[in-house]
Amino acid sequence: MSRWAALPAELDPRVRQLVVRLRRLKDHSGLSLRQLAARTGYSQKSWERYLGGRSLPPREAVEALAGAVDEEPTRLLALHEVAAEAWRNGRREATAGEEQEPLGAPESLSVEATAARSPGRSLRVALVAGAVALVLALSTAVLLVVRLSGGDPAQPASPLVATGGQSSPAASASMPPSASASPSAPAYTCRPERVDGHWYAGISRTRDAILANGHAGPEVAEAQCLLRRAGISPGVIDGIFGPATERAVRQVQRRAGLVVDGIIGPHTWKALRQ
Repeated sequence: MSRWAALPAELDPRVRQLVVRLRRLKDHSGLSLRQLAARTGYSQKSWERYLGGRSLPPREAVEALAGAVDEEPTRLLALHEVAAEAWRNGRREATAGEEQEPLGAPESLSVEATAARSPGRSLRVALVAGAVALVLALSTAVLLVVRLSGGDPAQPASPLVATGGQSSPAASASMPPSASASPSAPAYTCRPERVDGHWYAGISRTRDAILANGHAGPEVAEAQCLLRRAGISPGVIDGIFGPATERAVRQVQRRAGLVVDGIIGPHTWKALRQ
């Protein structure tokens, strides 16, 4: 068993989950990094970066590792999709947070001229900061209203992180009056019934949709209803895959003898519908 170095503390939990899973597969296979490099076509240095959390492995590398250790790649690719989105968001935030170094003033400029420009620049910075704070406050308020109203059940499943966490005020304004008139009504209603030996909750009939923490939509609500039917509480049936739903998924995977990763795939759907 390899003695792995601790992952960087600032590493996103979703990226950390992928790296830990890859480490375990490599350890269970008994392959060294050199042997893994020979089987996958990616160099030993590359795998040191990937498994050390210093670089996100490409999708092809994840598939190559799965083939090298005889692992079904579906779950790994689902983890990679979530981790890749988190990695991109983290890089965008880091880039946006970097402040460019101001260009040095020519020596010919006098101290008085430099001092005269400073108040105008400070005012512009203050105005920009105030505008950003206002936009963030409006976005948070709109998102809170949408969450409290239960969302639109007709929306398809899609990762919440795909939009960068921002909600459009115009989208909230276009909501039908009935949605705003009854904010306490549940977004989805569970109607479990058994058809041809399988359970359905009346929201979605999918058996192979890949769902993970951060996704939302009718497929998530279907899974939440089936988890509740199995006696495991996923929290509110709101169609949002959050921490409570992930804990419930892990519990049903543990009960069914599946890989416990908190991601719903074909095997977990089969366990939920039986």
